[in-house]
Formats: sequence, structure tokens, C-alpha cells
Amino acid sequence: MQSYPIEKLADWQGFIAGTVQRFEKGAKSSSPEIWIELWPEQIEMPRCSSCGKECQQVHDWDERWVKDLPAWDAQTHLLVHYRQLKCDCCGVRVEKIDWLEPYARVTSRLAESVARFCDASTIKRAAEFYGLKWDTTKRIHKEYLRRDYPDFDFSDVEIIGMDEFAIKKGHKYATIFVDAENSRVLWVCEGRSEEAITPFFRDILGEKVCGQIRAAVIDMWDAFKNSVNKWCPQAEIVYDLFHIVKNYGKDVIDQVRIDAAAAADKDGRKVIKSSKWLLLMNEATVKRQKEEQQIKLSEVLSANRDIFKSHVLFAELKEIWTYQSEGWAKKAWNSWYWRATHSRVGPLIKFAKNLKERLPGILAHCHYQYNTGLLEGINNKIKVIKRIAYGFRDKEYFFLRILQAFPGNAG
Repeated sequence: MQSYPIEKLADWQGFIAGTVQRFEKGAKSSSPEIWIELWPEQIEMPRCSSCGKECQQVHDWDERWVKDLPAWDAQTHLLVHYRQLKCDCCGVRVEKIDWLEPYARVTSRLAESVARFCDASTIKRAAEFYGLKWDTTKRIHKEYLRRDYPDFDFSDVEIIGMDEFAIKKGHKYATIFVDAENSRVLWVCEGRSEEAITPFFRDILGEKVCGQIRAAVIDMWDAFKNSVNKWCPQAEIVYDLFHIVKNYGKDVIDQVRIDAAAAADKDGRKVIKSSKWLLLMNEATVKRQKEEQQIKLSEVLSANRDIFKSHVLFAELKEIWTYQSEGWAKKAWNSWYWRATHSRVGPLIKFAKNLKERLPGILAHCHYQYNTGLLEGINNKIKVIKRIAYGFRDKEYFFLRILQAFPGNAG
């Protein structure tokens, strides 16, 4: 059987192993450790780490402790002896090491392994597994995300989606921009004002791509509508069902429940206050609930006239988004609007009148059958990223993780 030197097995290209020691776990180490000394092979001419040119002059020698992937059951530490070169173009530079970035304290393969671990888990778990500090692990992952997502080709983008999400308590928001046809996140920025989102249109998309945008799927936030009209005047505004449902729940269902609870007795108040999610469910979802939940919904609907009307008209409003013909959709809207404005339910009447001002954007869904499940999925996944990333206080890192989570299905 042929044997190989340890440096060939580990593939430290251009280096040979010197002293190798193993230390069992003890008071100073929670796991076994292998210490390996590496020296440059004096075979090929060393190259400058900046320009890559061969250098004949050695300015000095230096050494650095570096971590590599764990070997067998032990953490691996390398004492790398390397040269500082006098480069004719760059001056004094460290020599180029293919498997180690200049000044890095971990090998390139360990850094990549750490980054891939973080893709599927938390920074804390990755740090514990590889025996690294939390800050070091996060920095490695952040650098790899920057490398993997430096630029996008936006030449095929024709339908965009815009949505906001909370990044902190106290009305701190960020805006996410989506390629609606390819389920791809294009950009994320802090804030939701016209000023905050202008760089997306001006700098990220640019004049050429802005000119080819056919539709923008947005919620009813005026800053989104105004920005689209300014930068993509030819684009059709589309109000998607996901945001309408969200606003209806907040502006109508919640308000009607509060008013009904205030007028009910103690027992009725308790039932009404705990009925929010039942009132927002689709009929099919309600049928899948336990029998006691279905009974509870029936009790709430029969106990208060305004809640009953709001619930019924909520279901009818969602039906408008099932039409593919604009003519039939408009007929359904007219019927719903008349019933809503004659319901004698104050929050519902107010919501219906506000919605009428955006009727063209509601009917536009007939031309652009946008899947609102994408926005729901994005919102849910962002919440998961916030829970597991821990480092989302670093907004750049948080936004990079969102971009990574939605690479799209183009191609």
C-alpha cells in the first residue's frame, strides 16, 4: 500500500509539513487538537499576493497560526511559515498562498465550510462546531455572502413586487424588491419612504430597465405608488390580494372586534377578543379546524351583527381576485362596494371608500395574475431569518441573508 506525506493528504499546496503534534483534550481544550508546522516548498518561485507575479527577492520571513478543517476527531491548528516579498509592482507583500487569503486566520476551505454551515443553521452552532468565536464565524459568513451576491443581471426584469417588513419595534421598516416572475429578491433597503427606495430605481435598475417594467405589484402605501409612477410611468400598478387581506384585517376586522368587545358582557368580550385569527381564515381553512374552533366562530358571528357582516364581505372581497376578466371583476366589485357602503359598519364603509380610489390597481390583477403566496412566503421566511440569525442587528448581514434565501428560479 502506497503511503502519502500528511501535506499531500491535506493538500496544503506549495507547503510541506514539519513538526506534527497531537494534544488530547484537557483543562485548556474541550476537544483533542492537532498542531502542524508548515514550510514553503523551495521548488517554485513565490508569487505576490496582490498582482500574482513571481518575485525573486524575499524581504523577510513571518509566521501565522491558522485554523483548518477538523481532522478526524481533533481541531486542526497550522503554524504557517511564509515569506514577505519585494514585488517590483506592489512593494513589500506577503506571498500568495492558494489555500489561504492574505492575513486570514482560517484556511479558505474552512471558511467555505463555515459559511455553508451558517446557510443552514445559526452562527452560534457553527461557531461551536468549528471551535471559532461568534464574531469570527459571522464575519466569515458575511464575507461569503458578499462574494456570492455582488451583482445581479436585471435585464430580464419586467414585473416587480415591493413590500415592507418590520426590522425593529417602533415602526422601523425595510423595503424588499422582488422579481415577481422569477421569485427572486432583487434588493433590500432600510426604510420605506420615497427617498429610501429611490436608489433602487435610479441606481440598481437604471433608466433602461425602468423603461421595460410592465407592472409593479405593491400595497397601498403611497410612497410605493408615487415612486413607480415617477420612475416607471408606463408600468401598471397592481394591488395584490395579500396586502388587501392584511389591511382589511387591521382596519376592519380588528376595529369591529374592538367595538363589539367594548359593548359585550364579560363572557362575550372574552370570546370576541380571542376570535381574530378565526375571522381572518379562509372558509376551507376553518373547515380543517377542530370542532370547538368551528363552534366558536359560529358563536362569534351570531353574537354580533357587525362582525357577521364584516366576515361575510371579507370573503366576497377576496373572490374579486379570482376573476380573469376585467369586466366580470368590475361587476363583482360594484356589487361588493354597494353592500359594503350600505352595511352601516363604520370601519367597513371607510375601508371600501378608500379602496375605491385604487380600483384600477385592483382590476389590474386580471392582466397580471400575480401569486400572492410569494409575498406571504417571503414575509414568513424573513421572520425565520430574524429568529435564527441573531446578528440581524447588522442590517447589511441581515439583508444579505434575505438575498441568499430567495435566489429565484430564473434559468
